[in-house]
Amino acid sequence: MKVVFASGNTGKVREVSQMLAPLHWQVVPQSQLFDEAAAETGLTFVENALIKARFACAKTGLPAIADDSGLEVAALGGAPGIHSARFAGADATDSSNIDRLLAALQAVPPDQRQASFYCAMVFLRHAEDPTPVIALGRWNGEILQARRGEHGFGYDPIFYVPSEGCTAAELPPERKYQLSHRAQALRSLVTQIQDLQQQGLLRH
Repeated sequence: MKVVFASGNTGKVREVSQMLAPLHWQVVPQSQLFDEAAAETGLTFVENALIKARFACAKTGLPAIADDSGLEVAALGGAPGIHSARFAGADATDSSNIDRLLAALQAVPPDQRQASFYCAMVFLRHAEDPTPVIALGRWNGEILQARRGEHGFGYDPIFYVPSEGCTAAELPPERKYQLSHRAQALRSLVTQIQDLQQQGLLRH
């Protein structure tokens, strides 16, 4: 079955394709099919993921998978949250987003800098699907006071993972792939889809 992935991010497309291999689906990034982007007007990661998946279904007539993810910091009431990619403004870069976050946490002591990467991953059979498959992933850590590491992207250089003793940007890519919020959500999504297939509720 051909499935559109509502992203043009090559790293995400590769991860999703690998994780969905047991389903024997052909994953096509939406950037190969259309140029428009969905208006992410939701107030939660789940809402925005559903908006993106529904938009991709409507544009292509294919089933769709979409994710929405970001960073939530306890001391900031969950910010930057759904605004993670644009925390420093509409034209924000990874570096400017990190700078703004570090500035916002400047007065917060190290033992109060808990944070989580969060991912909502959804699957829709069609644009009007009333029973989407929804999978969530959460990766807990802490925000450092300075950057460390060269791998990854986004907030990885300041996201410290206590269980690993390093930042997400210091992790080997294959290890990050095992631990990350997106990997957790993808594994859950695949398991739920396989269960539906076995019950005859989702055709192969």
